[in-house]
Amino acid sequence: MTAIDGKADLILSGGPIWCGLTQGFAEALAVRDGLVLAAGRASDVAMLAGPATRRLDLRGRLAIPAFHDAHMHLMSLGRRAKALDITPGAVGTAQEIADLVAARAATTPPGGWITGSGYDHDRLAGKRHPTRWDLDRAAPDHPVWLGRCCGHMGVANSRALALAGITRDTPNPPGGVIVRENGEPTGLLQERAMEALHAALPEPSVAELVEAIEIAGRRCLSYGIGSVMDACVGMAGGWADVEAYEAAERAGRLPVRMTMAMGGGPAGIAEQAFAKGYLTGRGNQRLRVGPVKFFTDGSAGGCTAAMSKPYTNGDLGVLIFSDRELDEMVGHYHHRGYQVAVHAIGDAAIDQTLRSFDRACADGTCNHRRHRIEHCGFIDDRQMAEMQRLGLIPAPQPVFVRDFGDTYLNVLGEERSAACYPMARWQRRGLKPAMSSDTPVSDVNPFVNLYAALARTTVGGEVLGADECLTLAEALSAYTENGAYACGVEDRLGTLEAGKLADIAVLNANPFDRSVADLKDVAADLTLLDGRVAFDRLGEAG
Repeated sequence: MTAIDGKADLILSGGPIWCGLTQGFAEALAVRDGLVLAAGRASDVAMLAGPATRRLDLRGRLAIPAFHDAHMHLMSLGRRAKALDITPGAVGTAQEIADLVAARAATTPPGGWITGSGYDHDRLAGKRHPTRWDLDRAAPDHPVWLGRCCGHMGVANSRALALAGITRDTPNPPGGVIVRENGEPTGLLQERAMEALHAALPEPSVAELVEAIEIAGRRCLSYGIGSVMDACVGMAGGWADVEAYEAAERAGRLPVRMTMAMGGGPAGIAEQAFAKGYLTGRGNQRLRVGPVKFFTDGSAGGCTAAMSKPYTNGDLGVLIFSDRELDEMVGHYHHRGYQVAVHAIGDAAIDQTLRSFDRACADGTCNHRRHRIEHCGFIDDRQMAEMQRLGLIPAPQPVFVRDFGDTYLNVLGEERSAACYPMARWQRRGLKPAMSSDTPVSDVNPFVNLYAALARTTVGGEVLGADECLTLAEALSAYTENGAYACGVEDRLGTLEAGKLADIAVLNANPFDRSVADLKDVAADLTLLDGRVAFDRLGEAG
């Protein structure tokens, strides 16, 4: 047992405490001044108790480092609470979506926007997207915008298209697609074609964004999540996103630790961030600046992730930027000192991203920078070797195998689908995959994600790439210490070691003693930040 000096404010005991992949289990853990004082045998930790020490009886439950979701969209998760719920669990047909739109239109003043997100056309009857005409019939007097679950496309009605300036004669923008039928826009906009629509949406106020931050942050705490990275700050309200995070932090309304990835590219806020001195690492233990984030392609389920071989529909997906444009952006922010995070799902987009990092890092300055490839879904061994050489970190979502695996089988076939999100290969190669949810694309619940990493079973019951299954300890490590490493805070988060912040999740069971299938039913009873209770499901902390 290694300890720092002093008596404990709090001692956890009475159940196993998983401290990290290398650290293993402890019988007890002591906390002082918000830091882990010691973890080890119960008899040793007991000697650190003083007259004022509080005690938390785990009652056989497992305690772990609080989860670190290294790629999610906290603000979007919170804002979804007021939008239409059109997720697969809520709707099963395009008509049911239209009915929800019509019901919202009945209570919304004419001209007011109606928005929703989360539909998956592949899980709707007929496997089709809603169209502008479906939405026109439901809400002829309101602009409507409905985002697909992936966030890389959505459907607008005629009023929304008009406000965005999109007509039959509007050409596809670079890196985007206006889907058409007999030359007429169907309402489906993909990738950068959405930018004009987003520009037409009403801008949220800072107060509205702070409310969304608090709602989503408290939801994260309820799952044992203590730290997150918002993977595209600026996406909701431009620089107002940063102002909202800062206002929430000042007011005590930022429930979780936040790393802000500044949105890059032509529509992003990265240039404003640089001009204002918001460089990677700026901030405090609650709110800090992380990487600059770019998108290079879309989603595999939506057939816009850029592939070297075609989908079953004959398409190759969408590369959002040319090689030259991506090279300039990656190099620009790399040489300004930023960590850089690039969204790349398809193997063609991953190749483009690797080339850009290779050119930016030609002077050998890359390996210690922890540049990242977000998602990194369809990758081969050659590309993995390049990632190792360049010191790049993958930030994948195993839960995509569960949520979208059946779609992958339909649009890519069995062989390519089985190789997606190769968690075990990344783990064996020491690439520290930072497991994450990408919520609200997928459920923020980490236990569903852990199940996906161990089972790799789709909603339809198919197992994709059983040799890529992780052990529970590996998956927990990927969701805690690897997330902290990817965000550059592993010196204080990710494991329960003396001197690190006492961010702890107490689960309602010990999943090490249960089957893989039981993982989906595990929950967090307590979440502690700085050794203080931030979430208490049962009210046991008094």
